[in-house]
Amino acid sequence: MQQKLEQIKSEALAAIQTADTPEGIEALRVKYLGKKGEITSILKQMGGLSAEERPVIGALANEIRTALEDTLAKKDAEIEALVLQQRLIAESLDVTEPGAEIKFGRQHPMSIVLDEVKDIFIGMGFQIAEGPEVELSLYGFDRLNSPITHPSREWTDTFYITEDESVHLRSHTSPVQIRVMEAQKPPLRIISPGRAYRKDEVDASHSPMFHQIEGLVVDRGVTMGDLKGTLNLLASKLFGESTKTRFRPHHFPFTEPSCEVDVQCVVCGGTGCRTCKYEGWLELLGAGMVHPKVLSGCGIDPDVYSGFAFGAGIERMAMLRFGIDDMRLLFENDMRLLGQF
Repeated sequence: MQQKLEQIKSEALAAIQTADTPEGIEALRVKYLGKKGEITSILKQMGGLSAEERPVIGALANEIRTALEDTLAKKDAEIEALVLQQRLIAESLDVTEPGAEIKFGRQHPMSIVLDEVKDIFIGMGFQIAEGPEVELSLYGFDRLNSPITHPSREWTDTFYITEDESVHLRSHTSPVQIRVMEAQKPPLRIISPGRAYRKDEVDASHSPMFHQIEGLVVDRGVTMGDLKGTLNLLASKLFGESTKTRFRPHHFPFTEPSCEVDVQCVVCGGTGCRTCKYEGWLELLGAGMVHPKVLSGCGIDPDVYSGFAFGAGIERMAMLRFGIDDMRLLFENDMRLLGQF
């Protein structure tokens, strides 16, 4: 039995030296020192020994157990230190190394222009109003004095939701004017930015989805001079103090008189270039004095109150503001363009 114990000791020490993982050390601990381990198995056979042999074998077994425990603990500590060292190398962090560049997002050019326009009008005492994008034709056409025969009411121009043409995707933001005049009494001074939809083919200057900003002022004694002064201030703030404007007669069902407003080409300064088609002017928006029928239809007496309204495309403003010659560039999310702003 003594020889057997020495053999177990020799095998165990050799196995411990070759172990290289914590799991391997634990397996050896169980194999040699566990309740069913080899040392325990030898000790269970001591009942067959003589009285003189038992103390000798018992002392030897305890000596071997202690030696194995110490060797296992030492080897386990060496392996843990090695594993820790490997982790430190693998997970090392050089605090002096420059960090990764954090790229901050930028505003879209249309958002930049829209915020500027909002600031300009809020500075003039305007409030911001909103309305639904899916609109009743009652508000989108009828209450805006657009007759049933008007070309804008054709299926080729408007996205109708219902077959009876009573509901459609709004083709302009002007219905918000009606909703505001119905809900509030003069004096009124609002702008209404939002999306609009028309059956236009996509090209350099058209899109079936676009953005408009509507303006409305209703009060006593409002004149065309107030409209011109307001829009001249908008143009000078948006495009520069030296910007010149031009008002051309036009026709809109919901304003009378009506006009289209041009700004002098921001690219060539009015001398003529490809951007302005060599005319020196770029169309900015449509405007006019609110039609008396529109006022009376909203319960406002046109003999007491007057007002002006205008509608401008945000895309057009952004293109003029930044010299962009193709509307599609605003929707293609090309970082080569957007990163410039």
